[in-house]
Amino acid sequence: MEPNTLLDSVLDEAGISHAGLAAHINEAGRARGMKLRYEHTAVARWLKGQRPRGQVPDLICEVLGERLHRALTLDDIGLGTPGTPRAPSTPLSGFVERATALWRSDEQQRPHVIGAPAVTGTPAVIPVWEWENPPEDSDVSRHGLTRVSMTDLDMLRAARAHYEQMYRKAGGIATRARVVGFLNSETAPLLRGAYGDDMGRQLHRATGGLVAIAGICAYDSNAHGLAQRYFHQALRLAKASGDRGLGAYVIALLVTQSLFMKEYRQAVAFAESALRAAGSQITPALAADLYAMQAKSYAKLGDGHSALACIRRAETAAERIRPGQEPDETGYVQPGLVNIQVAEALLSLGDLGAAREHATAAVGTPAHDRGRVHRLAMLTHIELRQGDADRANATAVEMTERARGMESQRLRDRLRAVREHLAASDCAATSEAAELIDGALRVPF
Repeated sequence: MEPNTLLDSVLDEAGISHAGLAAHINEAGRARGMKLRYEHTAVARWLKGQRPRGQVPDLICEVLGERLHRALTLDDIGLGTPGTPRAPSTPLSGFVERATALWRSDEQQRPHVIGAPAVTGTPAVIPVWEWENPPEDSDVSRHGLTRVSMTDLDMLRAARAHYEQMYRKAGGIATRARVVGFLNSETAPLLRGAYGDDMGRQLHRATGGLVAIAGICAYDSNAHGLAQRYFHQALRLAKASGDRGLGAYVIALLVTQSLFMKEYRQAVAFAESALRAAGSQITPALAADLYAMQAKSYAKLGDGHSALACIRRAETAAERIRPGQEPDETGYVQPGLVNIQVAEALLSLGDLGAAREHATAAVGTPAHDRGRVHRLAMLTHIELRQGDADRANATAVEMTERARGMESQRLRDRLRAVREHLAASDCAATSEAAELIDGALRVPF
């Protein structure tokens, strides 16, 4: 079940509590000869995604519609009949309302939204399938009160770059509230504004890049269901923009999440979809990252032949990267990234020598602190596997120092994993690094 953010948003707009809605539903039911005994717990279940029975959805529309002095449909409150065909997406009005409702619920820290688990199986695959396949959006123009200008688009692009840098320096936990606040205060009014088709496509592209950052921050905060919904939103925005390259970038984020969730076959399939559908619009940097992540997935699945083939494709694509010829979104594919991805794949395949060579090369290449922490963690693991405890201790010490001050669940995961490897080595030479990691993990955020 996915949280019903539309109902949550309408409830908030109406200024009615869960208990208040339940009481009004019971009263409206009695007027129709129905004996209803709903309490606030039932409303909480509806917000988590459970569908009310019988005529109750219509009663909810009636109660909230009277409160807001406007007619509401089942689609308006997220309770449209399951299995019915979707309304045409152009001019994306329905999507916009659902997207902005999620942003609002996130900013208000709604537990049923933040704590929702990521979906798997068919629900996880459908957004990728819809991005890759027809129909396309023939017209994304919209009539609204405020006309969108190029200045507005420049603001969105600058915000994306700003929040990306903040995420790299401070972590997703510290950054998420700010980017979501920006989506609500600045981006939502623009999506609901007035724009022609060309301006609309640029607006959806700029918004997609910003929403992707919100997803990255949610992923980094361990809010995986929320992150996935942001990624799916960004993918829909990419489709509306007509930019296949942006869509492939968003799918790369979904591949990263799939790897974390150990959905290795899904990771391979998603990466293949991006490579296939983006075609000539895919850049060398993005292709290199997608092939490298496929290599990691195949290695985890025990398919060494396919993993090595993807490593070769990743390295070939990396050689074609030209600074200044990549979009802003693929700036994360810095020199050395493919090396560390390949090192992880080779480690899974048991080739420790080649894995260490690639990891050492990655660490020797300049990178922002966040990326460097991940690279040092991988090198530490490999050095321990090879029995080089002294070198591993020094590498882990540097990793821990680099991680200080960053509010990131993913980096804490990295620190914990390295601490476990150090403990498993049962070597006195690693005590300094172990103590530093213990201290870093005790610092709350």
